[in-house]
Order: sequence, then structure tokens, then C-alpha cells
Amino acid sequence: MNRKKMVQTLPFLLVFLLAAAPLSAADNQVLNPSFESGRGNTPQQWIRSTWAGNAEFLIDQQGHSGKKCAKINASEGADAAWSQNVNLPSPGRYRLSGWIKTENLVVQNGAGALLNIHGLEPARTKALTGTNDWTKVECEFDIAAENQLMVNCLFGGWGQAAGTAWFDDIALELLEAKKIESKTCTSTVQIDASQTEEPISKYIYGQFIEHLGRCIYGGIWAEMLEDRKFYYPIPARRETWRTTREQARVLADSPWKVIGPQDAVTMTTENPLSGKHCPLIRVDGQSAGIYQEELALVKGREYIGRIVLRGEAALNPIEISLVWAERDRDRQTATIQKLSKTFTAYPFKFRAGVDTDNARLEIVGSGKGSFAVGAVSLMPADNVKGFRKDTLELLRKLDSPVYRWPGGNFVSGYNWQDGLGDPDKRPTLTNPAWTGIETNDVGIHEFIELCRLINAEPMIAVNTGFGDAYSAAAEVEYCNGSIDTPNGKWRAQNGQSKPFNVKWWCVGNEMFGRWQLGYMDIRHYVLKHNWIEEKMRQTDPSIRTIAVGDAGHWSEQMLSHCADSMDLISEHFYCQSLPDLTAHVRQIPNAIRGKCDAHRKYRKDIPALKGKDIRIAMDEWNYWYGPHVFGELGTRYFLKDALGIAAGLHEYFRNTDICFMANYAQTVNVIGCIKTTKTDAIFDSTAYPLMLYRKEFGSLPVKVSGWDENLDVAAALTEDKKFLTIGAVNATWDTYQVRFDLKSLTASGKANGWVITHENPLACNDPGRPALVDIQPAPQADLSREIAFKPISITIYKIPVR
Repeated sequence: MNRKKMVQTLPFLLVFLLAAAPLSAADNQVLNPSFESGRGNTPQQWIRSTWAGNAEFLIDQQGHSGKKCAKINASEGADAAWSQNVNLPSPGRYRLSGWIKTENLVVQNGAGALLNIHGLEPARTKALTGTNDWTKVECEFDIAAENQLMVNCLFGGWGQAAGTAWFDDIALELLEAKKIESKTCTSTVQIDASQTEEPISKYIYGQFIEHLGRCIYGGIWAEMLEDRKFYYPIPARRETWRTTREQARVLADSPWKVIGPQDAVTMTTENPLSGKHCPLIRVDGQSAGIYQEELALVKGREYIGRIVLRGEAALNPIEISLVWAERDRDRQTATIQKLSKTFTAYPFKFRAGVDTDNARLEIVGSGKGSFAVGAVSLMPADNVKGFRKDTLELLRKLDSPVYRWPGGNFVSGYNWQDGLGDPDKRPTLTNPAWTGIETNDVGIHEFIELCRLINAEPMIAVNTGFGDAYSAAAEVEYCNGSIDTPNGKWRAQNGQSKPFNVKWWCVGNEMFGRWQLGYMDIRHYVLKHNWIEEKMRQTDPSIRTIAVGDAGHWSEQMLSHCADSMDLISEHFYCQSLPDLTAHVRQIPNAIRGKCDAHRKYRKDIPALKGKDIRIAMDEWNYWYGPHVFGELGTRYFLKDALGIAAGLHEYFRNTDICFMANYAQTVNVIGCIKTTKTDAIFDSTAYPLMLYRKEFGSLPVKVSGWDENLDVAAALTEDKKFLTIGAVNATWDTYQVRFDLKSLTASGKANGWVITHENPLACNDPGRPALVDIQPAPQADLSREIAFKPISITIYKIPVR
């Protein structure tokens, strides 16, 4: 960006609200400040942070004001904290305060027990050591432009401490809102269409979905029941749900409960439909059965399902009921008159009478005898081949050209054969990499069907962790082989005679990481990669493979020893939250540029790359921070994150010579650009730049000069060269008036445009509520004059040129 001339100064008070009601100076920005809400030792809104040593995090029952308080204990020393990310309503002067109690707290090389704002040195209270009764601590500090901070109930602090500390009644209060200077700046940006880069690959707009949290189950797939094939014994032996330290609610035991005598339900291992057991319900004159609650219904919507039963023919009818209240009329019931001695599927259909998030499905028998339940399924009737209609509509609008699946860390413990055949008979297993269970309801066939429904190419990762070359080759043959091959024949038996013709194959995932199942040293992994890739390519020479990369020693060794056994090499990165808006946004393009620069150097330095063009597949990239609001890893994204994603796209456009593919991770709920509840779905803020650039931005990037990190500008011609598209990311609080010098081009008409903006960088979208972040038309622009770019905005203009 050229030197800017400040032509106007408009002081104004920035008060940014995510809720409708204004905040008063006395409002506490800390949620659950007294640790009263939560389960067990997991208070809502708070997370555990450990930087050194070993700390025990507890919720004590002897609080300063209420019943509860937070407690940290470390017998041998720790540097740790109860932490909370807090959104600020405005720049200004703040007070951080709270109450602390200590017992035998000995400082090793730290400060003691205190409160602080993470990374903000002046914002720290005095530290307590030794033994102290409840003591109030506080500090005041100024915030200029930050919009999100982390509050720490700190134990140790810049070193370790041993002993015990209690924390309660934590408060962060706005004392005085501050005015900041909002400037209007002028600049000139040069666009030279005579200097072009390689075309932008459509695969830059790729996506990634994994069997994790509520990405597939609870997000894309329409199944409403948890543990529908009875992995856990009934009744549950512990709490059905547990809360992770990041506030995600995850399944920990059976969600099914007993109707009637508790001993009426047992788990039988005699010929279960799926897995190692299934519930056997004995009825002896008193109704008995099982039910699952917390089902969300929409009034008037139809729901369909099936139940797989076997039992005694003389048993009275089995009733399947959808119940939304306690009156007899507040339910619908399907009746099964006669059972078979072998497992048989029976369909049912209901229509909801009310809106509710706590309906239940009951399975009840009466009379005398016994019956076994093999599996149950319940979905909205408007599902599309098993997928949620609302999510599917958003995926179609997103229009990503390629989807990577099934992982991610998940793939290193995944057996692809478990996802084949009758879904009711597929095994339910513990998720090998994450929490909860894997029902295998979505396997290869379902994933391919999803890609067909949303007009995307499939990209399948094979297991190089616990898997081997023969399993990977068999998976390729299953997908791409003719029916004359053993696995092609198996595919046909499962309902698909024509090959899937999957082109893109990821050979493993993050095998460089010690968190990865089957992790091994690079010296050994290069041998395994070559072996697996060779067998896959022998099965189908037309496939294109992506090797596991990680810029640095790992990627150097992979490129040195495996260059003949890959078409692309993957790189991954994730960014955290930074309080400064511009710095937060620039993390993404800086990370992309760092990866691209590293690989350009490898091309110069590694002999094995001579004559080869192995480009990057950035098949995981995103921000990743904050509480897990939408299930495991279900972080919420804000407008400031959307700015970073748009700036990242600009960086991909500048590196088309080295970066061929990018897969935003992940698509739904899990660090996703689509968020869902049980009944609603909406685009999160980060979806909009991905969708807007995919639809409107050109494909032939041209040289742009005169931009900087405050206003990131990229430009590209459309394929027919009839239009010039200009993208601008304003990562500041200022308005930019920009004059464009088009060099060799002449605008032949006014520019149409689109803008993504909001006055609050923390604006976000929640399912079931009106969107705060969206794509809106921009004012029509004349490129012979200055064009204004709003603060905190993403803008694209499309200009007819000659």
C-alpha cells in the first residue's frame, strides 16, 4: 500500500454488541463467574490450561459467595489456570477482580496465585503465597482495540508453584468506554493485467469432513438417535453425557433408559444384529421397554424410521411411540402386531404435534414373553438419502469442488470395510481418535452419494497408521475396480456395479505427529509410504496421490525419498486468536506464504525434485480456538475470522505456481463454516468468503502492487478476460478510499460488487437466529474515481474491461 494520507478524522465511540441489549459499565463480562454452573469438575465456560508441571483441577463446595468455587492443587508444582475467553463490548478501561484463597502455596520459580489477562502484562493482580483466607485481588488496565481476551485464574504464573489455591467471584468490568480514532485513508493500487500468474486451481476451494464430533453425525447425517445399535449396555453404568474441558458435551454411556422394572432389560450376546450384544426385553404382565429422550421436533414435520426386532410370536403387540408431552394425545404410536423369530425390520412414521427439544422415542412391549431390539433409526422424513436437507442445501450453495474424507486423525485407526453393507449390521465402535462412538452409518457408499448430491469430487484418505498396503490397495480396487476384480465384485454386491472412479487419494494423515495412531520416525515412514503408494497405483495407475507433508525436516525427507510416489504433498496449519484485529487476520496469509516459500526452497535444494512439479495440497487450514460450542471441536467463528480466510485466499492466488489444492477444515460444526443445531443450520462467518470468491472471483491472477497488510488487495481476470475482479480485505477500523490504476486495461462500465461486513469484528451467526454476517450488495462503483472500502470488511468488485 502506498503511503496513506489521512484526510479525515472521526472520533466515535465503538460499542460492539452481540446481543440486543446494551451493556452498562457495571456488567461482568465473565460468564459463570462463581463456577456454579456445570457438571462435576467441569464448570461451564471455563477451560483448563496447563503450561508446565501437573495440576489437579477441581470444583470445591466451599465457595466465597455461593456453593462452589474453582480449585487448583499441585503437590509437585505446576504453572496452570482455569481460563475463559471473554468478548469485550468496547475499548476502554477495565477492572479485573476476584477472590482467592491459598493453603501452603510455595513458589518454586513462579509468582503464586493471581488473576491475569493472558498476554497483557499490565493486567495482573497481586499474587498470593503461603496460607491465606479469602482475599480480594484486583487490577485496572486499558484496552485499545482488542475485542477478545483470555482471563486466567492463575496458579504459578511464569513459573511453577506447589500447594493449593481456590478462586471465586471473578469479574471483568468496563469502567469507562474509550473513544478511538477512526481514520479515512487514501491510497493508490496498481493493477497490471499484462503480468499474470498461473490460473487459480478450482481445488483451492476444497473442503474436509471427518468422523469427529458433530461434523457428520449430528451435522450432515440425518440420524436423530444416539447409539442406535446399542454399543453401550442398558441401563447406563455412569452419566450418559460428559463435558470436556473445552465445554463440548459428548456421549459417555448409553442414552437409552428402562421403562418398567429395571431388571426387565438385559443385554444378550446370542446372535446380536450388530456388535457383541443387544437389549433383550422380558415382559411379564407389566409393560416394559426402553426409551431415548432429548429428541428435537418441529411441529408438523414428519419423521420416519425403522426398528429391527425379533421375539416370540405370542407376545402382545410392540408399540413404538414418539412422545412430546405426558398427555395421551401428545404422542403418536406405531404398532407391530406380530414378531418373527429372526431379526426383521419394521418401518414407522410420525408427525410432530409441537416444537420441542425434549421428545422421546419409546419401545414398549406388554403381555408375556421377550423380544430383542437389534437396531433403531429415526430421521426427518425430508432427509435426502440419509442426509439432512437443511445442511445439504448449504453444502450445495458453498459449491466446493472436492471433499476430503474420512480424516484426519480418525483415518489412522479406521477400517474402511466396517462402513460397508447393511447399515443396521455395521459395527458400532469407539471412535479411534476422538471421543464418543462411530456407528459406521456413513461409509464409502454414503460419502460418494454425498459428493454426487452436492456436485463435488471425492478425495479419500487411506489408513497408513494402523493400516497397510494391502488394505489401501483393496480400498482403491473397491472404489475403482471393475466387477471382474474381487473388490469391484464386492462393491457391486453392495449395490453399485459402476466404479466410483475416485481420482484423489491421500496416503495417510499427519504421520509426523506423536498424536497420530501408528506414528513412526520419518526414516521408517518413507519406506511405508512408498510401499503403500506403489500397491495403490498398481491397482489403478490413473489415481493421483497426496503424500503426508509437514514443512521442515519431514517434508524435506518425504520429497527426497518419495518424490516418485506422489503427485501432491499435503501441508496443514491452524491459527489461534490474537487480540489485535490486523494481526489476527494476517496469521492465515503469513502461514500460507511460509509453507509456499519453504517448498520453493525445496525445489532448489533437493535433487530428487529436478524435473518434477510436486505442488502443495493444503488439505487442512483454518483458525482453531475458543470453547467447543457446537460439540467436540465445534468452535464459533466471527467476522474477524472471515477476514483471515479471505486474506488467505488472496495468498493462495499469489502462489498458484506452488499451491494446487486447499481443503478448509472442517465443513460442518467441527471448526466448521456451517453450524447446526438438531433442527437448524446456518453458514458461519467463514463460509461467506469461501462461497463469494468461489462464485465471483476470476481465475487468472494479475499483478497487484501498492497494497499492504491493512488493506489486502488481489485481482484476477475471468476466464474469458471480459471482466476484472478485485478483492479487498480491510483488516482495520479505518475507511479506505482507493484509486485504482489499471495500467493496460480500461473499464468499460461500472463495477458491481459484494461486501461482507459488520461494525463488530465479533459478529457471528447462530442456527435458528437471523444472520449477523452475510453477503450484501456493494454500492456500484466507477473505477475512474476513488472507491471506499468499509472498516472490517471483505469486498469484491467485478468490472467489465477492454
